[in-house]
Amino acid sequence: MFSMIYGCGLRKAELLKLRIKDIDFQSKSVFVFRGKGGKDRATMLPDSLHMAIKDQIEKVRAIHQKDLAEGGGETSLPSGLARKYPYAIRELKWQYLFPSTSRCQHPVDGYFCRHHLHWTALTKALRVAIKKSGVTKHVTAHTFRHSFATQLLYSGADIRTVQELLGHNDLRTTQIYTHVIGQHHSGTKSPLDR
Repeated sequence: MFSMIYGCGLRKAELLKLRIKDIDFQSKSVFVFRGKGGKDRATMLPDSLHMAIKDQIEKVRAIHQKDLAEGGGETSLPSGLARKYPYAIRELKWQYLFPSTSRCQHPVDGYFCRHHLHWTALTKALRVAIKKSGVTKHVTAHTFRHSFATQLLYSGADIRTVQELLGHNDLRTTQIYTHVIGQHHSGTKSPLDR
């Protein structure tokens, strides 16, 4: 999960809301549906994550098959979507990439379904990893997203591309990262330094 946050530049909530259908191995992209501000966007899917994500999809498939065998198999969908596409709630592609460990009752429609992992599970896992690593800096899940942006800019990525990948409305939000890496003028070198 943290590799995806770092490798794709995702927010914690965006990661947890990913469904299997949002992963496109062929175009090497991840579709973020209704990210911050209700905006959709596509971001990159690193080659190095393909196998781990395929393994995760197989784990979800096994959970889904078990749920179907027990008479369940529904996933949590927005009410309007569940009514419009009644078969979608039982299809594998609509299952969350990181499903909850248990089923619950849908808060609006009342059917029993499997939602995504709760954000606290991600936070707890990170806390344990940080403690084991001995890192003393303050680290949150969002730190990985910041690192994604910073590393792209360090490697010479265009700031507009980084803005798109992060889903920022305003370029000024993305420009904060240029100050973090000490490139106040988008990496432009002085003629004297050339």
